[in-house]
Amino acid sequence: MFTLRSTFAYESEHRFAQGFIVTNKLPEATTVHWHGLEVPLNMDGVPFISQPLIEPGQTFVYEYTVHQNGTFFYHCHMAMQEMMGMIGLFIIHPKQPYSPRVDKDFGLILQGWALLPNNPIPNSLAMEFNWLTINGKAGPATTPMIVKQGERVRLRIVNLGMDHHPMHIHGNQFYVTGTEGGRAPESTWFPGNTVIVGVAQARDVEFDAIYAGHWMFHCHLPHHMMNQMLSMAGPMTQAGRGVQTGKGMEEGMGVIRQGHALSEDLAPGLGRGMGDSTEKERNTTNLAGPSPHLQQNTLSETNKKRVPGYPQDMFMIMDEEVAKPETYKLPPRWTASMMGMMTLVRVLPPDVYEEVQRRTREGIAEPPTGQPVQSPHKH
Repeated sequence: MFTLRSTFAYESEHRFAQGFIVTNKLPEATTVHWHGLEVPLNMDGVPFISQPLIEPGQTFVYEYTVHQNGTFFYHCHMAMQEMMGMIGLFIIHPKQPYSPRVDKDFGLILQGWALLPNNPIPNSLAMEFNWLTINGKAGPATTPMIVKQGERVRLRIVNLGMDHHPMHIHGNQFYVTGTEGGRAPESTWFPGNTVIVGVAQARDVEFDAIYAGHWMFHCHLPHHMMNQMLSMAGPMTQAGRGVQTGKGMEEGMGVIRQGHALSEDLAPGLGRGMGDSTEKERNTTNLAGPSPHLQQNTLSETNKKRVPGYPQDMFMIMDEEVAKPETYKLPPRWTASMMGMMTLVRVLPPDVYEEVQRRTREGIAEPPTGQPVQSPHKH
């Protein structure tokens, strides 16, 4: 990591001078790039082209004048360090506040990682990524955003990964009000509920939270909604025999090289040939297969019968493991629907909102205390 300290800021007629002292605490050289900011070349953070490398233990001072406003970010300009998460938001507020004003302003950084079983360090050289995060967490460990009903909300979304992400909100319409270039003119705003945030882009979206509820906000690419990207070709009902790991990229993508579409060669598997360790030993995992809690609690007698190729989906309930003040009054088993690049915007009535705020201040976390979801159909 490196340490970054803001050292001074003074106002001129229309601009601000800003200085940062960067001390490199990594075991390798680094630099810092100020993404989207119009800075002098010698402050741009590109190794050798605009500045010398900041070697381990060295300090470099960045100083420049800021005349923009909007959602920007800073990151290392060493590619592998970027892929290991060295990024931060750089929010520049205008002298005259934006209109309409917002009551809640959230920052979300989207990233992707290559993680294989028994590998504690992400593979930054990989071309495929199986763990997608918002602010370093995957659902359901992401922290819900808490909003009081009637408030206006801004989400600042930044993407620094290898994939584009169509970010979708449930139950609401929003306007895209800004990009990595700053605030967009209001004449260009139009309603929607999904915005593509491309690699190295930022998007600001705003909406009025008039509908109470627990609204999902997530990437709508199917594999990004299910983290670990299990291959869906072949039968998923392999409980007891386990699921292969360490498969090559072709097998993981469903490219038939031998056998047929339902052969063991194309059975569900983890891993995409992203590390040498999984090529040496092809272990198995019982992660995939029928979900016991579904069989016991939610499926009819008819649906309990085994059908070749099904179930094609899995749930994992971990309400207690991810409990925090912000999950207060969510319905039991809510985590079954939260995987991958997912989080919640919780629009709460005033009384529940105030209770969540109190619990947040006091650090009170407990398993869900909300009401179970009831079937709308009565038999």
